[in-house]
Amino acid sequence: MNLPSLIPEDIKPHDGRFVDGRHFFACRVYFEDTDFSGIVYHANYLRYMERARSDMLRQLDMDQHAAYESGEGVYAVVDLSMKYLSPAKLDDDLVVISTVKALRAASVIIEQKIMRGSDAITSASVHAAFLTPAGRPKRQPKAWTKAFASVMDQTDTK
Repeated sequence: MNLPSLIPEDIKPHDGRFVDGRHFFACRVYFEDTDFSGIVYHANYLRYMERARSDMLRQLDMDQHAAYESGEGVYAVVDLSMKYLSPAKLDDDLVVISTVKALRAASVIIEQKIMRGSDAITSASVHAAFLTPAGRPKRQPKAWTKAFASVMDQTDTK
């Protein structure tokens, strides 16, 4: 039985956006993100960054789900370096800024910062490789490398 939707049409998940080659993704710290002291649990910074990277790829028209379903491949994080600068707390409004820094045939390096206002609270360098379903490195789809290059060129000039 199909019922009329009770959900207003303008209620949609949050989308990030590109500005001058950088991807901006806003998020808020909820109670579930914190430890008993009200400070964001360390692993949750990775979740914020992962959501931002996933949104960035979607904004670049990279359909990860279709690539996986077709057997073409998937991205996997192969190296991650992260620095915690200042703790985020319950109800903080945060913005994850993602910048494509290096592009190789089978991988990409993305630098990310989590900001609270004008203060950087966490920074990371994420190296993601494109892998076959069997886990072997594979060249990224050409359209994807072109999309990455289009935003990387903007960030390298600043």
